[in-house]
Amino acid sequence: MPGYIPTPYPHEWLPENLSLTTWGEIEPWYEKLLALPTSTAHELERFLVAAGELGGVVGQVGVKRYIAMTCQTDDATSKAAYLDFVREIEPRLKPIHNDIRARFLDSPARADLPAGEYFVFTRALVNRRELYREANIARETQLAELEQRYQEIIGAMTVSYRGQERTLAQMAPFLEENDRGARREAWALSASRRLADQGTLDDLFDQMLEPRFAIAREAGFESFVEYSFRNRERFDYGVADAERFHEAVEHAVVPLARKIQAERQSALGVDSLRPWDLAVDPLLRAPLKPFADVEQLATRAETIFHEVDPGLGDQFGFMRRTGLLDLANRKGKAPGGYQTTLEDDRLPFIFMNAVGLDSDVRTLLHEGGHAFHTLACRGERLAAYRECPLEFCEVASMTMELLGAKHLAPFYESADADRSNRRLLEGIVLILPWIATVDAFQHWIYNHPGHTREQRKRAWRELLDRFGGDVDYSGFEAARDHSWHRQLHIFLYPFYYIEYGIAQLGALQIWHRSLSDWAGAVGAYKSALALGGTRPLPELFAAAGARFDLGESLITPLMDAVKRELERMAI
Repeated sequence: MPGYIPTPYPHEWLPENLSLTTWGEIEPWYEKLLALPTSTAHELERFLVAAGELGGVVGQVGVKRYIAMTCQTDDATSKAAYLDFVREIEPRLKPIHNDIRARFLDSPARADLPAGEYFVFTRALVNRRELYREANIARETQLAELEQRYQEIIGAMTVSYRGQERTLAQMAPFLEENDRGARREAWALSASRRLADQGTLDDLFDQMLEPRFAIAREAGFESFVEYSFRNRERFDYGVADAERFHEAVEHAVVPLARKIQAERQSALGVDSLRPWDLAVDPLLRAPLKPFADVEQLATRAETIFHEVDPGLGDQFGFMRRTGLLDLANRKGKAPGGYQTTLEDDRLPFIFMNAVGLDSDVRTLLHEGGHAFHTLACRGERLAAYRECPLEFCEVASMTMELLGAKHLAPFYESADADRSNRRLLEGIVLILPWIATVDAFQHWIYNHPGHTREQRKRAWRELLDRFGGDVDYSGFEAARDHSWHRQLHIFLYPFYYIEYGIAQLGALQIWHRSLSDWAGAVGAYKSALALGGTRPLPELFAAAGARFDLGESLITPLMDAVKRELERMAI
């Protein structure tokens, strides 16, 4: 059987197979675009389609260069090509994008378009025009270069362990070994390597602060916090809601997180829980070994996706066969994992750093959820609606982690599947306080311009005390004080992190429904993905059968449901 074959979407305005890799090739097409008439509703819609096509062709050039750079950060050619796009193309696009917005927003024909259909689109464009300042382009380019430097620093971190040079990601399996002394050695070696770049990373972050503050001031905001909420298009919640989320996590989640850690300490039979005790099996069973290589990871994950929904399995099979995955960890590869979109092809690409861990399975399920989202709305004619709010993008991915966890037979026997599922649910409980910590830390940072590094360190400590568990860092206080250096979002994407917490609440609601109504939950999930970005955030949640809420009234019953599931599965 051929399986999934993506529907072709030929260009309506641009020639097919157009190569636009230099500004000299790109600029004439934008001149042609801006010369198109927009005096009638039909012309205006045709203009938007043409703008989306051109943006997709040019954007795909940048995406491919980003993929190449992150897949091998130590490759000089890939780095140079990516930085060329950042320096020579992106800055020139920004004023043109503003002109495109103006052509749409200022056209009298806009009044003749269906108001409901264009509400979300128009709201975003109005906001972007209000924030746009030509003087900020150079600052944004400066930040992009600093952000690439962070990727390079982290990607270059290796240690020598047991006679072999290893990336820090490749050290993770040693934290699952039963020998506590070996775990301590592996953890301490990685922590020491990170601390070797402590000053460099602090310097880098300090260099990022002033351009960010300057961007906010230039756009007319007194604080970078207020600017960031507008820039991230948080139309449906604000700073007070974020603070309400912090408080709800503190009251409804932290106690359960600390209970889980107390149970781990008791099961391990140790006097105190140390940072190298957090990944090992609490009963000292052999570490879960879900796969031997990334080919096994991909084929077994495809089977899981088929169990969740046959159509999703076919879609992932297409990605696997057509080179839309780069899964293996290696030296020089950027950290983390992501799914990005080849915009002109309307196809997803998954990047991750698999090293043979149970968490790698969840990462691929997560990024697979993003990929299914991309494929679900690829038929949307308006390019902007093939994207959606980040808070709901993460519902797509986190829900797939939870749904996939019910079908782990390709990787594990029943008992080990329960171990993995329990680890997932415990991880959700433990990650929510970390999300609150990271988000609250960013609020502190940007509400305290001119702060010293010592003040920043003290603020981080206080937040770890508020939201953290009962983990003993005696002798490794410096590693705890600088643990925020590991969170790439703080460096690369300021204020992009609470989205994961909001999305987790949506995903937990869909999962909770799936326990008693699998077909209904999966059906609503797929229907919501197909909406893309055509609806406001609360409506997207509602389409998935979830409530958009950041308070204790929602979080407490969800934690109760998780607690019941954990009690059902033996530790």
